[in-house]
Amino acid sequence: MNTSTGAPNAVEITGLKKIFNAGKPNAVEALVDVDLSIAPGEFVSLIGPSGCGKSTLLNMVAGLLAPSAGQVQVGEGERVSFVFQEATLMPWARVAANVRLPLDLAGTAHDAGDRRVSEALQLVGLDKFANAWPRELSGGMQMRASIARSLVTEPTLLLMDEPFGALDEITRNRLDDELLRLRRERNLTVLFVTHSIHEAVYLSDRVVVMAARPGRVVDEIAIKPAAGRNDDFRVSTEFAAYAKRLQDALLAASSNADEALA
Repeated sequence: MNTSTGAPNAVEITGLKKIFNAGKPNAVEALVDVDLSIAPGEFVSLIGPSGCGKSTLLNMVAGLLAPSAGQVQVGEGERVSFVFQEATLMPWARVAANVRLPLDLAGTAHDAGDRRVSEALQLVGLDKFANAWPRELSGGMQMRASIARSLVTEPTLLLMDEPFGALDEITRNRLDDELLRLRRERNLTVLFVTHSIHEAVYLSDRVVVMAARPGRVVDEIAIKPAAGRNDDFRVSTEFAAYAKRLQDALLAASSNADEALA
């Protein structure tokens, strides 16, 4: 991966291209000519039809995939953490041990690790469940534990790949609110993948719309609620207007993908 620590933004993506199985008959052009800048402290969501490369893009920002061309630059001093679609907790370890895992892998001293695990669990409201087994937690609580594990390394850049997609709407809304609180308290930069128009509108400073085949950025919509993000915003005419704009952009992106297949 061509990564530099000199980017003034938290993330700077230029001319990014990804081809899987390059040079083979089954080659797939997953992403092409992606340019994207993310400022420190910004919350940016990626949304688009299935197969548009949202997760591929996220994995390249994380350094889990190398680009075929172009650059991904992460700002100097940015500490990156990843929250996956599934909680992926170790079923044989208690919650505190699951949260501690990144610190153990990094060789963090025991006392310092205890403090950071305790702080992370408090941040997500699981401080009373440190000794619980993952199977004793609800789906929403398991995802909170996963978020605590990502926060225990004290990141500045949080990458989230549709983390709340499998949860019921009430739990999802509650975790969306908690994520916004954590973002404020920790001054996090967040790059968030979702299929939900409503979640993207509620969470984001900016929504990046992608089209598929090959994946590329086709639109960006800034979200600036007049009175902040709360339950009233979710049912406001302003929210509905943003959702309609995003829906129209997604329909156009899907139409572009269909035309590319014709």
